[in-house]
Amino acid sequence: MGTIGRKIVGMDLNELIDLLNEALADEWLAVYQYWVGAKIAEGRMRPNIVKELEEHQNDELKHANMLADRIVQLGGTPLLHPKDLLEKSGCGYKTPSNSNTVELLKQNIEGEQCAIMAYKKILDKIIGKDSITMNMIRKIMEDEVEHEQDLEDLLNDINLSK
Repeated sequence: MGTIGRKIVGMDLNELIDLLNEALADEWLAVYQYWVGAKIAEGRMRPNIVKELEEHQNDELKHANMLADRIVQLGGTPLLHPKDLLEKSGCGYKTPSNSNTVELLKQNIEGEQCAIMAYKKILDKIIGKDSITMNMIRKIMEDEVEHEQDLEDLLNDINLSK
């Protein structure tokens, strides 16, 4: 991003970059969690669950790219080492140690809920200060809300089919 593009951000750039790197860490961990969940899933509605997890994995990767691009535009550096993902993450990583589709759905719903709240926190800090980042975060948050709904719908379908 050019000089004026950074200058019009109405908050400390380092603070904003830190917030975005935390979100970047969460997105990368979500990519992996969805990927591995799709690989190990067993149980009811497995093909539908795997398809949904793979879709979400791709969306989370898209979000990670958006965040990394914005960090660079702001003059920052995206997280450079995998160990930084766990250290910087706000939502953390929950190992999908139970391959049951119901348990995977519950775990990923919890992850989406954490992501929604994390993006709300960022929005609350940047509203009125950086409209470019705000628009990007709102778009990502919309996707996360949709993901939560998708996963809750699948879990509800499984519960209704018992």
